[in-house]
Amino acid sequence: MKKHLLAASLAMASFSSFGAGYQLNLQGIRQLAMGGSGTAYAWDASSIFYNPGAFARLKGIQVYGSILAIKPATAYGNYYLGSTRSVDQTFTPFNLYVGGPVRENSRLALGLGIYTPFGSGLKWDDNWIGRYMVQSINLRSFFFQPTVSYRISDFLSAGIGLIYAAGDFDYRAALPVQNNYSEDATLHLHGNANGFGFNAGLHMKFSDRFQVGLTYRSQVTMNLDGGSANFNVPYTLRSSFPNTRFETFLPLPQVATIGFAIKPLNNERLTLQADFNYTGWNSYDSLYINFATHTNSLKDNHAPRHYRNTFTSRIGANYKISKVVSVMAGGAYDPTPVTNGYVSPDLPDADHVVITCGASVKPIKRVTIMAAVEWVTTPKRAANYNFGNFSGTYKTEAITPGIGIYYNF
Repeated sequence: MKKHLLAASLAMASFSSFGAGYQLNLQGIRQLAMGGSGTAYAWDASSIFYNPGAFARLKGIQVYGSILAIKPATAYGNYYLGSTRSVDQTFTPFNLYVGGPVRENSRLALGLGIYTPFGSGLKWDDNWIGRYMVQSINLRSFFFQPTVSYRISDFLSAGIGLIYAAGDFDYRAALPVQNNYSEDATLHLHGNANGFGFNAGLHMKFSDRFQVGLTYRSQVTMNLDGGSANFNVPYTLRSSFPNTRFETFLPLPQVATIGFAIKPLNNERLTLQADFNYTGWNSYDSLYINFATHTNSLKDNHAPRHYRNTFTSRIGANYKISKVVSVMAGGAYDPTPVTNGYVSPDLPDADHVVITCGASVKPIKRVTIMAAVEWVTTPKRAANYNFGNFSGTYKTEAITPGIGIYYNF
């Protein structure tokens, strides 16, 4: 039984929280305020992420920066084991973009994006009932994307960005053995990972009132080599659980998107948007963890995941009150890729309902300041993690305010 629980903990540990509920769509403040839509319109330099093809539509060089504060909360309940809530935490992803046309009226645009598409974390009380699965997990990721975009004609533009991804994570769990003070032994995993991919897009401007965007963000396989696995166990078990190194990998899924932007005929101030994302989560079929040292109790682990592909719908609107002030609102429905039987307490994911709003102000000619807030909720989900023989009911909510600023040269 102890070996089984340890295997379940280890198999969950590595990059499991890089997927599903921790995929962030916060790469642009205005787009965030419109439900995360933004593929079909070149609002600002964050088009480097949302559609590299639309990036060539910018009128000049721009520097853009934003920061957000994610405040998630997850509740767990079990009829026999009681209920608890995750410990309050705040995570601060950021985005930075710079670039534009190489000269005035040029068809060619160059840029660089640095953004955080995956991140956040979850922390439970150290003594909660699921402590042998997870006590805490935290991760960060950074994508670096140099981008080239070209306006082929007034109708069509295209772009591509090459991605280098880097990330780190920290995972802790209790082990089902106790020391001389009747305290649980513990496991601590820590490591760094990296991977490569690309982000490509097309932008079609049928008219000032109707535009279409197509993007494809490739799978990025995060490889972790030489991570540290540290065991705090009684002296008599140190030979069974030696401190060692480990390696693993995780495919961050490909995402294909089609987006539409429409200006109604009777309203010049209003822009409506819709994005539809197809995410290839089925590439995350299993998670493997391979240790540098093996014992009868510490072996390489394989945990089935069996994620499914998802189709996400996003809508949004931008209304220009004046030349200085605009307001935005939107929403999204983002179904979970985590199937029944594979819902674990380190990633208790469920279908996401998203509501957003925001505003932008242009206090001086070249400067625009934006603010947005996103509220995410999931329905209660009664679920099992068969591999770890753990079950319960979960509900997650998160609120994410953000602020951004850009300067046009």
